[in-house]
Amino acid sequence: MLGGLVVSAAPLLVAGPGVVMSAGTASASVAGPDAPPEITMSVHRPGTAPGLLFVGPQNPMVATARGPQIVDDRGRPVWFRRLPDGYFSSDFRVQTYRGQRVLTWWEGTQTIPGTGITSGAGYIADSHYRVIAKVEAPKGDPPGMHEFRLTSRGTALVTAYREVPYDLSPVGGAKDGTALDSIVQEIDVQTGEVLLRWSSLAHVPLTESLLEPPPGAHPFDYFHVNSVDVDTDGDLLVSSLNTSTVYKIDRSTGRIIWRLGGRSSTFQLADGARFNRQHDARAVGGDTIRIFDNQGENGLSRVVWIKLDHERRLASLVRQIVHPQVKAAVAEGGAAELPNGNTVVSWGSAGGFSEFSRTGELLLDATFAEGFSTYRAYRFPWHGRPAKPPTVSLTGSAARVVWNGATGVARWRILAGSSRTDLRPVAQAAWDGFDTVAALPSGAASGTRFVKAEALDAGGRVIGVSAVTPAQASGS
Repeated sequence: MLGGLVVSAAPLLVAGPGVVMSAGTASASVAGPDAPPEITMSVHRPGTAPGLLFVGPQNPMVATARGPQIVDDRGRPVWFRRLPDGYFSSDFRVQTYRGQRVLTWWEGTQTIPGTGITSGAGYIADSHYRVIAKVEAPKGDPPGMHEFRLTSRGTALVTAYREVPYDLSPVGGAKDGTALDSIVQEIDVQTGEVLLRWSSLAHVPLTESLLEPPPGAHPFDYFHVNSVDVDTDGDLLVSSLNTSTVYKIDRSTGRIIWRLGGRSSTFQLADGARFNRQHDARAVGGDTIRIFDNQGENGLSRVVWIKLDHERRLASLVRQIVHPQVKAAVAEGGAAELPNGNTVVSWGSAGGFSEFSRTGELLLDATFAEGFSTYRAYRFPWHGRPAKPPTVSLTGSAARVVWNGATGVARWRILAGSSRTDLRPVAQAAWDGFDTVAALPSGAASGTRFVKAEALDAGGRVIGVSAVTPAQASGS
């Protein structure tokens, strides 16, 4: 029993087509240089919410195999956008833009190696995976990895960092030092106009930081914004890693309304409610804030729900989630509540993600290939249909079908023959990720000069067809 939540650790696996069962785990992978990193599902119980899982696998030691990725409950890849070498993605999810459900993510590079200081842009793509908008901030404040949140006003909330010459002597640093200013911006997606720009240096003194200035000429990252949310009254919640504080900010004036946690907390934190170096602070209604607490009171990462009593200035722990195997995320992490009451948790730098029931039962547990993590993880219903048709290739006695991003495909039907106009069904295979291999029966490949693939839904209807492909050109 952890904070009133019962968390079970006993694994129960549900196997399916294409899932390899070994040593208590289930996994699925795609071969090739453009393949996403492998995800292993060690727990999969009934009761998970409907929808697919959205992650942004990253590994600072690996140049390739990074980018936003959609997977199913068995870890099989549905869609993967391979980014250029040196780039990575973050905050990949489904949001609403101009009345339609869209995919959104941030992608970019690190500007200060080994830190969370990044520079890039926010991307919005439609259900055909076509990028329909790109959010970049002017005035030298390009969006960073920590937030790309669309609002109902057609705007995007993003974060950024700026190096500023600054007197660090109040905290024992150089008088002619450099501070990193954490910036929150609200940008009109359609016009690119910056409607709001909030600066930590303009509102939060250096003395609130829990860090000391670094030696030499390195900039002092005293604040380090890592999430922005819209509170239920329209004002903003801003999370600061290096002050261990969540700030309520007046959206119109930038004034700090209250502080939760840190050196100058407006609220007294009751037993169990203290948090440290947190991420992903979200308003969930009823004066309650959900936080990913990287280093809780017992040193273990957890998700906490904290209720604010404004009259008594008291913050109390409502409930918490702790992984049964104990996770300690030094960096990153987040949590997202689902319509059925479940919670998806990313364990940040500890690797992997989980789904818990309303009562705290572990329903799904996933880990990435060694060295990979995801800043956040989400689950959403999603219906995608790529703009391009599927492709098929024939290698030996197997056909390989790729349709990156297609949802609703239950099976593949392979047709082959000696001419383009004389093709007949020779094999079927259950969908096993966007890259599926269908074995052909003995002798079927002999004499085959052309091949075609048809995507079938659960009712047997054709929902996608590849081009007729010459067998000798297959595999290229």
